[in-house]
Formats: sequence, C-alpha cells, structure tokens
Amino acid sequence: MKILSAKVLLPILGAALVVGATSGKTVTVKGSDTMVIMAQRWAEAYMAKHPGAVIQVTGGGSGVGLSALVNGSTDIANASRPMKSSEMNQLKERYGSLGVEIKTAKDGITLYVNEHNPVNELTLEQLREIYTGKITNWNQVGGSNSKIILYGRENSSGTFAYFRDNVLKGKDYAPSCQHMPGTAAVVNAVSKDKNGIGYGGAAYAKGVKEIAVKKDAATPGVKPNAQTIKNGTYPISRYLYMYLRNRPSGEAKQFIDWVLSPEGQAIAVKVGYFPAK
Repeated sequence: MKILSAKVLLPILGAALVVGATSGKTVTVKGSDTMVIMAQRWAEAYMAKHPGAVIQVTGGGSGVGLSALVNGSTDIANASRPMKSSEMNQLKERYGSLGVEIKTAKDGITLYVNEHNPVNELTLEQLREIYTGKITNWNQVGGSNSKIILYGRENSSGTFAYFRDNVLKGKDYAPSCQHMPGTAAVVNAVSKDKNGIGYGGAAYAKGVKEIAVKKDAATPGVKPNAQTIKNGTYPISRYLYMYLRNRPSGEAKQFIDWVLSPEGQAIAVKVGYFPAK
C-alpha cells in the first residue's frame, strides 16, 4: 500500500515546491495526542528495521501539529481530524501548496464511564444533551441520582473538534465540562470519579467502562471494535491522518509507505486502533 494512493491537496499555485518533507534521515512528526502512542510505536519499529533513520515524535494536539506544519517546524503533522480550510489557506500562502493528506488508521471515539456506573448505553441525542448541559443527572438516562461530571479534551485537540462537530452538532460544550490535556488524563479522571463521563480514542479505554452508543432510541447499542468500525455500524468513527506540506520523498516517504504496509497497520491494531482500509 504505497503513498501514491494518498489524497493530494495540491496543485501548486505558481510557487516552487518545497523540497520533499525532509532533506536528511531525520523526520519530525508532531500533533495529535490520540495518535502519539501509535506514532511512537511506528517510529520505534521503523528505526529498528532502518538503522540510521531517526523519527522524532511529539504530541501537543492536532491543532498544534498542523500549526507546526505551517510554520515549518515539523515534517509531518498527525491529526485526528481533517485539516481545516483556513489551515490549507495558510499552507497555500506560505508554500504554494494545499498539502498532502494520508489516512493512516481508523478510530472509534469511545465513551467512558466509571466501572461502577450502572449505565451501559446512550443514544447520540443523550450524549449531545449531556455534553451541552441539558441532561445533568444520571437518573435522567437510567442511572443513579447523581450529578453527571463531564470530562473532555482541550480545544487544540482534533478529538475535541470532532466530538463537537459530529456529536454535539456544532453546539458548545457545557461550561461545567473539564477539558483535559490528553485522552489518558480523561481516562484517569473517569476511572477515579464514579459520576464521570469522558470520551477519547479507543486505544485508551483501560480501567473504565465503555458505553455502547445507539444512533437513536430504536437501534441497538454498539461498541467500537474491528467489525463495527469496518462495517460502519459504530456511529462515532473517524480516520487518523498524517499531513505534509508536499509530496513526501526520501526517508519521509519510506516511513509513510511502511506505516501503510501490513506491518505498520498491524502495529496500529496492536495499539488499539483499526486499519485504514
């Protein structure tokens, strides 16, 4: 599975191409905290097979990674959401390119509650009303008479944006929502809070209970797994992306080709995500 299948957001609008994604053997990767563990595993495995190659991976959030791509401080931006038109325009203004998008894996955004919470499933509408502050007590959705404590991601996170746009339908989060610096922090908070609820990448759901999500009241609840992500029955799934300023070359291209290979995709599955195809 080669990089040639990636979505290219070019053409160049009268400007010269930036030379490759990297000029030497060091490739910098920055962005999505959802993807950071997977990206680190990819980097470790790739460097073990390619002595002399250096893949430097850092997190910070999808927005941080894409900003770094625009300002030239990273070769590859990891993002758990599609690039915004404003970000493409910034790339175009600076480099004459709208960028290159590569789908590297799939994720099911998972809803976590405390292991002692009796609630097992929620509809998309209930989730929307919980996170916008309309539903505030667990007894409104079949649980105990306890205030719902909301945990979510910070606003630089692609997961924050995806959840707002696709689950909340663009509405604002309730003011009471506590925005955490990473999915691991969300999971840790919910694991210690019997009234907490949080969301994040499927790979992080450890020490908490996963909630089955229903498209509506008439459909069954579904949890994210390889089958439900592939057949589309899990209603909150998304791609995880790599973005570059221009078509990759050299070490960057070799690394991305390897990420998209069966070996690289197997690592995504081992971490807890799902193949891109």
